[in-house]
Order: sequence, then structure tokens, then C-alpha cells
Amino acid sequence: MAETALVSIRRAVPADAPALSRLLQDLVAAGKRSVRSDEEFVLTHYVQNPEGVCCFVAEDADGTLLGLQSMKRTLEGNAYGTPGGWGFIGTHVSPKAARRGVGAGLFRATREAALRAGVPAIEAYIGAANSEGQGYYEAMGFRTWRTPDGSVCKRYDLDL
Repeated sequence: MAETALVSIRRAVPADAPALSRLLQDLVAAGKRSVRSDEEFVLTHYVQNPEGVCCFVAEDADGTLLGLQSMKRTLEGNAYGTPGGWGFIGTHVSPKAARRGVGAGLFRATREAALRAGVPAIEAYIGAANSEGQGYYEAMGFRTWRTPDGSVCKRYDLDL
């Protein structure tokens, strides 16, 4: 378990689904998310995704979940056009946890998992209007490498 500024990072477990669903619903209410956020979605797309390389959560000292980061290995011909075998990352941080090191802590854990899994590169697919998301990935070392259909795709190459 990694520690960062009163935030612990650990692997997500199925029992986290209700709290993660609430966190994602808070992002919907804040206008920062528009896709499903129910518990079943959390389990199938993040915590128990068969293509998943990792799914980490950040929690405070009281056990409140502050963020989620998942990465799956892409298949050839995926809907996003990401090269097969790469990592495809998603990051979701509670509006209440901004600027607390949550995203940085999550990415340190994800990067280590990607290295262990032999993932050559990670792609983040971000809406063109999401300057906050783009800024986060830039700060983590991702760089824009393509811009399909109103989106910005940022790439992080791993040193394998």
C-alpha cells in the first residue's frame, strides 16, 4: 500500500463498489461525468474487468474513498482506436479531494502495475473540453499524440 499526504492507495475490491458508485455519481452531479455510475458498472468496467491490469482506490484515514484509477489492456480493433496491447487508463477523483495528491498517488501505483504487466504505453482518452483532465495527465507525464472526434488522446510511454 502506498501513502501520499494522508491518502492511502490500495487495490479495489468488490466491496468498494457501493462507495465508488457514489463517488462517480458525485462526479455526474458536478458535471464531470456523463456515463453510467451504478454498482454493476463499477464492478464490470473497473474492479472486475476481465481485461483489467489494475484498479486502485485512494482512501483517507477514515476509509472514505477519494478516487479511482483503472487500467485495462486494450484489444486489437477496440472502439477507441488505441493500439492493441497498450494500457487504457481512467481516473476519477472526488470533487471533495482535489489538490490532495490523490491523482498522483493513484498514478504511481498504476505505473508500477503497468511495468509489471509489460504494458508498453498507456493512453488516456479525454474530452477536448476537459481541460482539468488534460492538465492532470500532462502533469503525470502524458503527451498529446492524437485528437480524434473532439477528444484528446494522451500517451505515456513506459521504459520496459
